[in-house]
Amino acid sequence: MVEIFGFPAVRPEARTAPLVAAVPYDVVTTDEAAGCIRKNPMSFLRISRSDAELRDLPPGDPRVYERARETFLEFQETGLLARDRTPSMYLYRVTGNGLDFLGLGCTVQVSDYEQNTIRRHELTRYDKEADRTRHIEALNAQTGPVVLLFQDQDGIHEYLQSLWTLKGAPDTEVRWSDGTLHQVMCITHDEDLAALERIFRPVPRLYIADGHHRAKSAVNVAGTRKVEGRLTPESTRFMGVLFAHNHVRIHGYSRLVTDLNGLTPAAFIQELRNVFLVNPYGEVDRSAFHIPPMSPMADAEHIVHMFLDGKWYECARLHAPGMDRIEALDVSVLQREVLSKILGITDPRGDPRLQYLGGARPIADLEAMVKREGYAVAFSMQPVKVESVLEIADAGGIMPPKSTWFEPKVLSGLMVHTLE
Repeated sequence: MVEIFGFPAVRPEARTAPLVAAVPYDVVTTDEAAGCIRKNPMSFLRISRSDAELRDLPPGDPRVYERARETFLEFQETGLLARDRTPSMYLYRVTGNGLDFLGLGCTVQVSDYEQNTIRRHELTRYDKEADRTRHIEALNAQTGPVVLLFQDQDGIHEYLQSLWTLKGAPDTEVRWSDGTLHQVMCITHDEDLAALERIFRPVPRLYIADGHHRAKSAVNVAGTRKVEGRLTPESTRFMGVLFAHNHVRIHGYSRLVTDLNGLTPAAFIQELRNVFLVNPYGEVDRSAFHIPPMSPMADAEHIVHMFLDGKWYECARLHAPGMDRIEALDVSVLQREVLSKILGITDPRGDPRLQYLGGARPIADLEAMVKREGYAVAFSMQPVKVESVLEIADAGGIMPPKSTWFEPKVLSGLMVHTLE
């Protein structure tokens, strides 16, 4: 069973929230983060991506984390951030562009992660896990919430909706650049907090949708502090925003590769044709988040779209019988048959030749990144069904890294969980 807890968040006031709020640390490149900071020196990216202010330092330099700590303290001293007086929970709503997501901000137990009550479907990348672990230790705080899903069989989502309506206006609003409105409502009354704890108690498990690195890093910090005798009640928990599984969306996660492993584009396509049926796609809708299949048999095929030499191609392959859920994923087929066998990328968690771009961005962004950064090839993936993700997690399966991009994305800086 799931236990949830209130906590006194460090967060901006209503007037400063639009200035402080920022995208999650892992959806922007260092260059993009630096550009945001130049335009807005109050951006929370100065804390979550302090490396963007120290471009001359190597990754992992201790001064990067010290800068994050100093800026976090500065934001509190100047009033950009302030701690709530009492432990609370936080309704978090995202609306706009035809979307309406409502979740609950709270903390959950590290032990539930360790005991698989909080389930995951991806492994973390070594470098990113180490980075966030050091970041939490330096700040003595978790700056980004983990997005968690629950299977709603008891009307929990409807209860959250009714609580939102009953409590009136939110106390924080941020109109984001993509047209969405992010609102936070603080829940402080003891009877409301007790009711929220009670309705979640029968939920048998939670699922990490977004934030595998954030969760694992919090677990790492708790483990280290336990060994060293520094464990506090708050460091046994990590911050999450909980959404009903049938009230989120999934997008694909694009792959970008720096080189073709010695092949020319023509030779690479010839190698691909040993695995896929490869056809030119023609013009794509560059404002869309994914490319619709041309194939009339798309439901029975693995479909991957490839951007190579300035052109789009559709790569299709029939589903093979006898494969398990993970082997049958499009990202698994791409990794096994193309990235590994043809391009020599056998470690998708650590190979520097392979990079990722989240799917809730227009195709134009992927094309621009290829051209700007000089990647040799990019692959745009079809979205996975949320039910498939939960089934894999329940079966103890691990999907390839960056298999899913969940929506909504919760902005950083609107809630921070301190460990003291």
